[in-house]
Amino acid sequence: MDVDLILRWLHVIGACVLLGTGAGIAFFMLMAHRTFDARLIAHTAGVVVLADLLFTATAVIAQPVTGGLLAWRLGWPFSEGWLALSLGLYVLTGAFWLPVIWIQLKLRDLARAAAAAGEELPGRYHRLFAIWFFCGIPAFAAVLAIIWLMLARPDLGIWLIR
Repeated sequence: MDVDLILRWLHVIGACVLLGTGAGIAFFMLMAHRTFDARLIAHTAGVVVLADLLFTATAVIAQPVTGGLLAWRLGWPFSEGWLALSLGLYVLTGAFWLPVIWIQLKLRDLARAAAAAGEELPGRYHRLFAIWFFCGIPAFAAVLAIIWLMLARPDLGIWLIR
């Protein structure tokens, strides 16, 4: 059994899950939001919260584990430019993702309350949705950049930390 190959495969699968789940969640939340239908938004947000818990959170944990083991086994120092930049972008992604999780829960709860009361979505929902949307842009861009860095492993000697 080739441990390095299995670690690479798990790491790539984790990257695919992060990218795919992020894109899917953004798409479905945006499509539900555009309807202004509190019931539909509440349902979609509930599914999104579950997907983030099952898929995104699992990949968020697996990525540094598989990546760290790969770096160690292949002899890549964490100070290698592309790897250090990837880790920094991963932390940046997490800084945007953690508030997004809380916001998704609030969006779901606000939509559920509006649907149960037969009311329109409150102003707080719309403000939180805007924050949620704009947090997703740099987080998604960072994930794309990380995947490029993983594949290209460019020589960023000027970034080398010693």
